[in-house]
Formats: sequence, C-alpha cells, structure tokens
Amino acid sequence: MQVSEHLHILKIPFQVPISPELKLDRFVNVLLVYGESEVVLVDSGVAGTEKRIFTYLAATGRRPVEVKRMILSHSHPDHLGASRAIKKLTDCRILAHPAEREWIEDTARQGRERPVPGFNELVGGPVPVSVLLENGDKIKIDRELALEVIHTPGHSPGSLSLHIPADSAVFTGDAIPLPGDLPIFTDWQQSWDSLNLIKTLPETKLLLSSWAPPAANGAHQEVIVRGFDWLRRIKDAVAEAGREDLPGQDPLKLCRIVCDKLDLPAAAVNPLVAATFAACLKSGPEEE
Repeated sequence: MQVSEHLHILKIPFQVPISPELKLDRFVNVLLVYGESEVVLVDSGVAGTEKRIFTYLAATGRRPVEVKRMILSHSHPDHLGASRAIKKLTDCRILAHPAEREWIEDTARQGRERPVPGFNELVGGPVPVSVLLENGDKIKIDRELALEVIHTPGHSPGSLSLHIPADSAVFTGDAIPLPGDLPIFTDWQQSWDSLNLIKTLPETKLLLSSWAPPAANGAHQEVIVRGFDWLRRIKDAVAEAGREDLPGQDPLKLCRIVCDKLDLPAAAVNPLVAATFAACLKSGPEEE
C-alpha cells in the first residue's frame, strides 16, 4: 500500500517451521521507494517474495527493471530471503552495512552460526554486496528525494535505518522491538541507544518498520516509548530470573524462566531468544 508520496509498504506473511507439528506465523514489511525513474527496494522478504513484489510493481505502473538498487537493512532470513532471485531478475546493486556482509554473501555460514528453524526454506541463497553503507551516507534517488543512512545496531551488529526527509519518514527495519513479540537482539545497550537515536530524528511524522503497521500523526513517538518499555521489561525479567536460580549455565533454562515472566508463547523458548536474554546479562544500566 502507498503510505506517502514516494513510499510503499508491502506486507509479506510467512511461516517459520518450529517443528513438524508447529509453525510460527510471522510477517515482514518490504519498503519500496518510488523515484521518477528508479525504484529502490528495501529488504526482499523470504524466498519466493519476488513474485509478490513484481506483481505489486505492475499494479502500480512500475516495472522490475526499474529496481536498480536494493538496500538490505540487515542479513536475517526474512529480509535477505528473496534477494538472490531479485538480483538475478533485475541485476540491481545490493547495498548493506559492512557488519552484515559475511552473512549476506555466505548464507550457508549464517545458517550454521544462527540456526533459524527452516533457514533453507526461507533463504534463496547468497548475493554479492555491491555497495557498503555507513552511518551518515546519503543515497540520492531524484533531485528532491534521498535516503539518509542511520546505523542502528542492537537487533544485529549492522542493522540500518533510513531517514527520508522528503516524506518526513523513517524506516527502522527491526530496530524497534515490538512489545509481546519475540525479543531478538545481539546487544541490549546498542538496542537502547538506537532507540534514542531514532527518537531524536528531526521532522519525523511517519514511522515505518518491518514488524508493525505504519505509525503517523504523532503515534510514532508512542511506538518508540513502547519499545523502550519492552526492552526494560526484558532486562528486568532476565535479572529477576538470574536471582531466583542460577540458570546461566543452561541458556534454555534461563530462556524458559524469562519467557514465563514475560507471558511469551512456548515457541519463544528457542536458541535465538535464549541468546537475546544472555545478551541482557552483559549490559549496564540504561540511560534514556
């Protein structure tokens, strides 16, 4: 759907196979930035998403050949999954942060080091990164349309957000944790600091993310506040669980205790969430 003059959000539903009997329903938002003669795609969704993206382009009067650049906000399967197919069909350049490059260009390594259930079903294969992005870079599309790159680590080391001044918008990828959803981050303090950075962006009226509907007309600040609250709740629950028992020797035991405290579903007791809770043990006091 079109959310502003140049920005379109495409919601991609998918399933993560936790076990033969259990599949976790998820979705991810893909961002399309429409310039006069170019479409910039931000993230690709899971494997197979290219069909939905190209169908949407056709429905809005654009063509796949206009996708000349694809920015990957980070390297996780639901953002990377269809990039190989899209690259093959459009010959677009791939842009990403240096800290994500290895897992983008070597998806087999990512599958070994971050064993997401159903990884090979979600990811269509590796893709070469053409341009490395750093905090403060500007991606010019038209004379009045540019994307400003913001490094917002925490969810992953090289997570990127994009500020779009022409539309008074920011796309935050997975940088803002969603209350009640599975907590996934590698560094609690970096997540907190990234939220503070997003909160202070000037003239932002539209907040777009991978995990939630668009927020506008002041509601975006409430989304950020809820993200802070959820991070604080997670950290407090981990600290309380550590005092009740000594589960540090068994990450999944800690994960189970914390998930109970946060009323998270049984599917949340997995190695990815366990690693998130372990990251909380390494962080210092937050500063807002």
